[in-house]
Amino acid sequence: MSSRISGIGMTSQRTRMRMIERLREQGIVDEAVLNVMNEIPRHIFVEEALASRAYEDIALPLGFGQTISQPYIVARMTELLTAGKPLGKVLEIGTGCGYQTAILARLATEVYSVERLQPLLAMARKNLRELRISNIRFKHADGHAGIPEAAPFDAILVTAAATHVPEVLKKQLAVGGRMVVPMGAREQHLCVIERTARGFSQARLDTVRFVPMLSGLS
Repeated sequence: MSSRISGIGMTSQRTRMRMIERLREQGIVDEAVLNVMNEIPRHIFVEEALASRAYEDIALPLGFGQTISQPYIVARMTELLTAGKPLGKVLEIGTGCGYQTAILARLATEVYSVERLQPLLAMARKNLRELRISNIRFKHADGHAGIPEAAPFDAILVTAAATHVPEVLKKQLAVGGRMVVPMGAREQHLCVIERTARGFSQARLDTVRFVPMLSGLS
């Protein structure tokens, strides 16, 4: 393992373990999620100047008006998505720098990830190649459309705030599947949408703050 991945000082394994203990204190109980977050080096997903802050419980800027979510939010959304079960085929809307993608890839059979910003997608590809994670399929596209040619998905995770859930994404969710999405404009909440043979159910949970889900490519 390269020194960049293993980390030293404020990016060391010891620092990562402190992050995991804090997540436990904040109420994250899924040991599979905690183990993966302990394994994945968050510091390689941010600019070198910010690496020493990578394991603090804060969001950090990525450029292009985007952020990497704070560790608690990543853990919380992942825990809600898995609901204590192994993940099959997952769709992620908003690849960003690839950190959440890497977490999902270690818990799922395969991950399909959509990003509308080409420079961020290039960054994510580089980061995940460095970690030798290979069960991910990327697409440069508008996340509102999902990836219909790869549907249905057992789980869908949206990493930007939507004002409403696009019907096309709901249609790409398998029966028995679950979607986690931040919803709202000024006030946002995490929402969990489940699809059963009889239709969809929706639960509104934690208050959150995400960048808005935008249309178009860049």
